[in-house]
This record gives sequence, structure tokens and C-alpha cells, in this order.
Amino acid sequence: MRLFVALMLMLSLGGFMALLSQSKKEVAKTYPKTVMIIRHAEKPPDAEMSTHLSDQGHKRANALHQLFEKSKSRPEPFAKPDFLFAPKASKSSRRSTETLEPLGKLYGLPIAADFAKEDVEKLADSIFHEPKYAGKTVLIAWNHSFIPQLATALKAPSHPVNWKDDVFDRLWEINYGNGAKLQFHDHPQHLIEGDKAK
Repeated sequence: MRLFVALMLMLSLGGFMALLSQSKKEVAKTYPKTVMIIRHAEKPPDAEMSTHLSDQGHKRANALHQLFEKSKSRPEPFAKPDFLFAPKASKSSRRSTETLEPLGKLYGLPIAADFAKEDVEKLADSIFHEPKYAGKTVLIAWNHSFIPQLATALKAPSHPVNWKDDVFDRLWEINYGNGAKLQFHDHPQHLIEGDKAK
């Protein structure tokens, strides 16, 4: 009988600890200051079967730093990122990482590529629960097919439901306002010739 009571107490304690752990996880939720999402830069025609950027894509990747630098054409630049994210390289693409590499080298930032392109919920959960991202600016270069899902996971309000296959020159910005007042903006990049004005 004593053994049974002890066993029940242990099970109850285990359940309580699991509940406490879950509660702490929920309480620990934090928000970055801003998350910016871009698509990887231009790719070669599908017929080339390349996993890399096209020449045009390399031009965009090398110009990406201009988004964060004040100039005559950009009097109010975006905040410089504190963290960079790209999906894990796959057999079909490593273009997102290639898009961020020049920026990472320039700012001395590593590119976190821990999640597959489908794992948008896991990425959002990491950004919301790891204290190092709290109050920081995050830049994510991702596969366009999953960007709307990623924006939803990141709680972006009123964002487009798709990202067109031929669009490479946009930047989606989510401002958190300490988690109380979320704002979403869809910006043109204005980086290379051919980018849309609006």
C-alpha cells in the first residue's frame, strides 16, 4: 500500500512539474522589436536546375546592405538587423543563405539555418521564447512559398496570403511594440534596376 501511495505521489509530482514547465514556457514568451522577411534573391531559370542565385540574384544580395544605410534615396533606412535567419540548405536550394551571406560578412553576423523551410512554427517559437531575441531586430530570408505561413506564425496582422513566384523585391516588416500593438508593412526594396517603385 505504501508503495502504491508513493508511486501515485511521484506521478502527481511529475504531472505538476510538467504543468509548471509548460506554464513557465508560456510566461517566458517575449517579442523582438522588429522582424523583417524577404524572399531569397533571384534564381536562374528552372531549366538550369541550379541551387544557387542568378547573376541578378547576386546583385541583389550584394546590395542588401543599402536597406539599412541612410542615403539620398533612402533618408529613413530600416534598422540594422541583430540576427539573420535562413532555412536549412536543401538539395533544391541554398539561395536564402547566399542572399544573406554578403550582409552577414559586412556586419559580422552569423546566419542561423537550423530549421527546414516548412518549419515556420518552430522558427517563430524560437524567436518568441529565446530571451536573446527580445527587443532585437531580426531579418529572415526564406522560400516564398512559405513566407505567408511564416508571417502568420509570427503574428503579422493583415498580411498578403501569398507571395508571387516572380516577385523578389519586397520586404515584409512586422513591428511588435512590446507585443501590445502589432503592425505589418509591405515595402518595396528599391535595390537594383527593375525593382518596383511602390
